[in-house]
Amino acid sequence: MAACIPSGKPSGQDGFTYLGVLFLIVVMGLGLASAGELWATASRRDREHQLLWAGTQYAQALRSYYRSSPGMAQYPKELADLLQDERFPTAKHHIRQLYPEPMTGGEWELIRGIDGRISGVYCPSTEKPLKQVNFPSQWSDFNGMASYKDWQFVAEKVVIDGSDGPPKAQSTGPQALQP
Repeated sequence: MAACIPSGKPSGQDGFTYLGVLFLIVVMGLGLASAGELWATASRRDREHQLLWAGTQYAQALRSYYRSSPGMAQYPKELADLLQDERFPTAKHHIRQLYPEPMTGGEWELIRGIDGRISGVYCPSTEKPLKQVNFPSQWSDFNGMASYKDWQFVAEKVVIDGSDGPPKAQSTGPQALQP
């Protein structure tokens, strides 16, 4: 049996195999990068959806708190008041739980009136939203907003009707039609 002894001369195939492996690694890297980008975009869209849902829950809870106020209507001092409204003989619950702010993972920013009470919440993120159109009717003014910070979830929207009088509060959401 004859032994194969390398002659020291490179064969023409060694360079092509090396280039083929390098090309394969580059193609796999590009594929993984695009898959990662798609995953990040899908994750951000999901967080946007969660932001709209949780913001709507807060707006409805704030509206419920305001409308069920005994005596003079008022908003809560703290978000925790939405969980356990102690103004009644038996505590009333306006929201199931305090939902985290999904875009930053931090706290909601609060919209407070001149009396210091909470009338709305918003996300502190200054990123540009992926969603720019086709919002639910109660949030139609979110169309074309420059950042998530502009998505303000308020219990009552103030509408300027063009008259000389003060702005009028307009109810938002499905409860807007109820007395």
